[in-house]
Amino acid sequence: MSEYFNTQALALSKSFADAAFKAHTLAVEGLERVTNLNLKALETNVAATVDFLSEAAEVRDFDSLKTIFPKGVNLVKDSAEKFYANGQEVFGVTVKTGEALSQIAKGSFEVANDSFKKQVSAAQADFSKQVNGAAKKATR
Repeated sequence: MSEYFNTQALALSKSFADAAFKAHTLAVEGLERVTNLNLKALETNVAATVDFLSEAAEVRDFDSLKTIFPKGVNLVKDSAEKFYANGQEVFGVTVKTGEALSQIAKGSFEVANDSFKKQVSAAQADFSKQVNGAAKKATR
């Protein structure tokens, strides 16, 4: 009887280890995608800011300041829009990763449940055979 429980525990442990490995892989891939999105956004924002600052460094009088001021406002507006869009993309990646992780967990529990049911059925059948055999011997 303990053989069935040991086999079940081993199968359950293997199943959870496989699920944990898959979940870890998905989490790392999601983190990689989020990092790439953030780095690309940072790169474009830094490039735009450097261009603006190099142009702003050439301002020497009030008329030049009047022409560069709208560019500065436009830079801030574009940066805020890109920041918001990047946040939405990161959120989308996070949601997709979470959904994939929940599917792995659900599948792991279903596999464990099915395996447990098979082991219990086999144990019940074996136990029934033993009881029936013992009952037949007792009646002889």
